[in-house]
Amino acid sequence: MTILLIILIAVVLWGIFSYNRLVTMINRAKEAWADIDVQLKRRYDLIPNLVNTVKGYAAHETAAFDNVTKARAAAMGAGSLAEKGQAEAITRRRTQVRLCHRRGVSRSEGKPKFSFLAE
Repeated sequence: MTILLIILIAVVLWGIFSYNRLVTMINRAKEAWADIDVQLKRRYDLIPNLVNTVKGYAAHETAAFDNVTKARAAAMGAGSLAEKGQAEAITRRRTQVRLCHRRGVSRSEGKPKFSFLAE
């Protein structure tokens, strides 16, 4: 009778510990999914800032692209040797100005300042 009582107590204790372990695992899984949801929400909250930043830089890039397109069109449409030389000189001056500007900006700025970081 004593052996049967010890076995019964052992089975009941094993059942209790197993149940507690399963509940802990379920809670950890729920917590992990909640953490993933939080990270996704943070990421989705940052999308409008990223879109605004890209729009700002796209406006600048559009102007630069238009200038390059105009210079290329002038160079391709040049009929005489003088017109080709003039188009080449304009392109060369713009390139030099751009390179000087980049060097100056890179020396004057330690790090780029993005507008979305200020918010």
